[in-house]
Amino acid sequence: MVTTIYLIRHAEAEGNVVPFFQGSLDTALTEKGEQQLEYLAERFREIPLDAIYFSPYQRARMTAEAVNRYHNLKMIPEYDLRELNGGSWEGRRILDLREEYPKEFQVWVEHMQDFQAPNGDAMTEVYDRMRGIMQKIADDNPGKTVAVFTHGCALRNFLSYVESGSIAGLPAVGWGDNSAVSLVEYDSESGWKLIYKNDSSHLPQDAHTALPV
Repeated sequence: MVTTIYLIRHAEAEGNVVPFFQGSLDTALTEKGEQQLEYLAERFREIPLDAIYFSPYQRARMTAEAVNRYHNLKMIPEYDLRELNGGSWEGRRILDLREEYPKEFQVWVEHMQDFQAPNGDAMTEVYDRMRGIMQKIADDNPGKTVAVFTHGCALRNFLSYVESGSIAGLPAVGWGDNSAVSLVEYDSESGWKLIYKNDSSHLPQDAHTALPV
């Protein structure tokens, strides 16, 4: 019995524009983010959904609410879908972090699987957490179609697991645009299968985020 899961990155938020390191900060959507919601909602208008799970941060919740306007499902908050806690990096501009922490920033960009900001989560914690919560969601919804709304780094960790079976594949996954959609399937016998990833074809050119970080 195959469970179909759409993985959706939240629409553009404040930290995606400056840009600064958002992490666990509960940032608001931008005006462009609000526009992205309209296109995303239309994309899912005719797609049957049985359940919606979302990270409780408002940028993910509002993205889920936009899709749910045509489905009227009970939305399920799931704290384990939250983003990486960036510790002392949170709220800091990306350009400043690049200058002040050159070695750590190089790890963030080139060897993300080894990253841990001062006082923040180890990337391996996010990888293990996302594996666990996605398995629970799949097990709780056999044969159903589910939408999961979460964050860029959290998504990359789970997609790394599906694609390569290891956190070592994290750098190769790439960032999805804000409101980008990935699709995976889960079968209890064959496991996880990636159908597509980081698709933002629902967005017109002027609605894409300039710097998806």
